[in-house]
Amino acid sequence: MAEIKSSLELAMERTKKIGISEKEREEIKQKEILRKVEALFYRYREGHLPLSELLRELDRMDEKTRSLTQEGLLSRWIDALSLNDEDERLIKGVESLKNREAGEVRKAFHDLVSRYRREKERVKEQVKAESLEALRREGVYGSAVDPNIEGGEIWKRESEKLDHSFGMKLEEIKDRLRSL
Repeated sequence: MAEIKSSLELAMERTKKIGISEKEREEIKQKEILRKVEALFYRYREGHLPLSELLRELDRMDEKTRSLTQEGLLSRWIDALSLNDEDERLIKGVESLKNREAGEVRKAFHDLVSRYRREKERVKEQVKAESLEALRREGVYGSAVDPNIEGGEIWKRESEKLDHSFGMKLEEIKDRLRSL
């Protein structure tokens, strides 16, 4: 009499014949490396992983995986630099993976962030003064009047100009970091 097989047994028999191609294995490996890069990037950026531990973890990887992980981390760290944060951790990470001192680039970055903040504050004060003057002309004035300039069109327009101008300079600094 013939043996009755369960669905699971039939499925298992069919999958024995099916193997994973080399291309599929490589894709799985790439996805695994990307997940690892993401995890290391966020843990380091948020301060949950010291640089020394990150470097030890990289040393434990095989050569190809380490190389791809380093490239991914460098790319993510450089792309994450912004005008709104000092990002000293990210620059230190870039230096450690490139094995080069980026003192000149670091100084240029900090100078740019400092100038951006000063200019942003100056523009904010200018827009606030213009808004107060416009309100005064409409009969609204006094010490309790404090306009919400960040929600206004003038501030948005001026802020976009500022971000664009300084953003171009930030991209130059990022390019310099990539070429270290």
